Amino acid sequence: MTQQPFELPHFYLPHPARLNPHVDEARAHAAVWARDMGMLEGSGIWERADLDAHDYGLLCAFTHPDCDGPALSLVTDWYVWVFFFDDHFLERYKRSRDRAAGKAHLDRLPLFMPLDPATPVPEPENPVEAGLADLWARTVPSMSADWRRRFAVATEHLLNESLWELSNIDEGRIANPVEYIEMRRKVGGAPWSAGLVEYATAEVPARAAGTRPLRVLTETFADAVHLRNDLFSYRREVQDEGELSNGVLVLETFFGCTTQEAADTVNDILTSRLHQFEHTAFTEVPALALEKGLTPAETTAVAAYAKGLQDWQSGGHAWHLRSSRYMNERARPTAPWQTLTGPGTCAADVGALLAAAGAERLRAYTHVPYQKVGPSRIPELRMPFRVRLNPHLDGARRRLPLWAHRMGLLREGVWDEDRLDAGDLPLCAAGLDPDGDAEALDLSSHWLAWGTYGDDYYPLVFGHRHDLPAARLCTRRLLACMPLDDTEPPPVPAGGLERGLCDLWRRTTAGMDDEARRGLRAAVEVMLGSWEWELSNQAQHRIPDPVDHLEMRRQTFGSDLTLSLCRRGHGPAVPPEIYRTGPVRSLENAAMDYGCLVNDVFSYQKEIEYEGEIHNSVLVVQNFFGCDYPAALGVVQDLINQRMRQFEHIAGNELPVLYDDFRLPDEARAAMRAYVTDLENWMAGILNWHRSVPRYRAEHLARRAHHFLPDRPPAPLALTPPALRAAG
Repeated sequence: MTQQPFELPHFYLPHPARLNPHVDEARAHAAVWARDMGMLEGSGIWERADLDAHDYGLLCAFTHPDCDGPALSLVTDWYVWVFFFDDHFLERYKRSRDRAAGKAHLDRLPLFMPLDPATPVPEPENPVEAGLADLWARTVPSMSADWRRRFAVATEHLLNESLWELSNIDEGRIANPVEYIEMRRKVGGAPWSAGLVEYATAEVPARAAGTRPLRVLTETFADAVHLRNDLFSYRREVQDEGELSNGVLVLETFFGCTTQEAADTVNDILTSRLHQFEHTAFTEVPALALEKGLTPAETTAVAAYAKGLQDWQSGGHAWHLRSSRYMNERARPTAPWQTLTGPGTCAADVGALLAAAGAERLRAYTHVPYQKVGPSRIPELRMPFRVRLNPHLDGARRRLPLWAHRMGLLREGVWDEDRLDAGDLPLCAAGLDPDGDAEALDLSSHWLAWGTYGDDYYPLVFGHRHDLPAARLCTRRLLACMPLDDTEPPPVPAGGLERGLCDLWRRTTAGMDDEARRGLRAAVEVMLGSWEWELSNQAQHRIPDPVDHLEMRRQTFGSDLTLSLCRRGHGPAVPPEIYRTGPVRSLENAAMDYGCLVNDVFSYQKEIEYEGEIHNSVLVVQNFFGCDYPAALGVVQDLINQRMRQFEHIAGNELPVLYDDFRLPDEARAAMRAYVTDLENWMAGILNWHRSVPRYRAEHLARRAHHFLPDRPPAPLALTPPALRAAG
């Protein structure tokens, strides 16, 4: 046995694991089922001794402690299948680097998961197919069509993203941390596990399933499960199998640190994700129940699901401590004060340990706002693409103030002409769309102006007085300004934000089909929701954790909105399913992260010193790692440059393979290449804009400081009901 590469850390896990009393029944059933499916002797993958040593019955009994015997047996069969799939894929395709055969194997598996149970399935050709066909037929009759769809998507992600792992091994490439956490959710299978938690506890109501609180519960659960697994499986995956998709290895490589330091950092991120889970469960989920008007039964189902995810965390950890599959020698207890017994132990020891745990949790709430940080330091940022500016820039600059005045954006106390000029948003639009005509450039400039104004408006008008109800009312009225049906009249605009959005919606959607309209409206809705999320954190004085911040940062920056506008010129040659693939989403996320992180670097002084802002990547890194501004800036700089390299890698290596996989015709390939060029222009234009405008410069900030710290933020006169206005 290879020497243990690091000492396992203390794990944060406050809830004790409980064992389902039907564990022996599940073990016995799984052994019979695996043999019937052809997974044991003769499979070339497992023998009965392997199945017994892994003890998936124990895993499921720990992770699903409250379900009955038949349900536990079915869940256990699912886990036997998924681990067999993983080992089968390793032996057949990863070790041989046979990507073509691996893809052919994966392409058949969705055929065994028809959303309509009456749909016939092919004859299984191997144990993986046989097991999936049997499990799907036994599971879906008791679940809704919505659950079937969500679980089928999670299963397909789990299967198909194995190709991402195989491609990385084939190239000898280690992912960067952001890419890794995103892709690990899919290939690691925890979102899939969350679907089985619903089966074993209670199905989440369809109208709540897609909301941010439920998504965050699932994603934080997934991240914690995967990061814990990475710690326990490092020796087997990295040292034995040559696996490159392991969080400890990723951080070890990215930060150039020791294996022990990387393992400790992985555990810190794991702990932070669990804190985020608890924060969401205790604050956002109850608010969701009220906002959506969930019935008592639906509210109980959501609570049961959250508890089920919590049980899974504790039970999964207990199983890792016992399974022969993992490195668990000298593992320390999850609650170290429990071992402090006997002579020499005193209450002070326990108090010190509890104080350390509390300090870690409270760290997110202790930032002192409006600290003087000096001019933002701008490091060397990778930009391999040339900036091209639209030739109609000068005309757009002249026309934007006229539009802003006409919409009323300069009459509400948030912006004036000086603030508008300092932003020079036509310059940003000219870099994002260097080839558009004058009308298109005006439209882009106006969207950027409206989004930037709204991003300033929400924290200034609602944030300083913690007026979340008024913000939600404002959001609802703005959503009404984007009717999907031409016969549905928008409301009479009640302020600059509404008037501007009504105008932009009318001009942008003229000639759009229904699907494109829904996509654009969804992108704006995501951005508005993310602004409310920032206000909620501001009210709690809570700095988000790094993963949650970066994922939400894409939304607060309006990235989905601008990318949806970029895509408009590249359909219908490009099939919609191409945009949903892992490589294209990763390409877009890399571009979005580049733009968001660049903004955080340039706006650091503006946000931290003058606005009292907490949603800045540099500050998030400072808070999470307990380091100073220069050190945190270095981490963010590395991440920016890594995201650019990731973009280049996907465009140069993964997209050509994707085109071949989908057998895209020449027209679609040309459209995708043009879309990649649009994303290159997007990043180059954003960096050029930040380097050029006064908006983030120290001299402009010092001159306009009083506008960031108003004695009394202007009330949105027509948007806030009189009762709320009086209370504010």
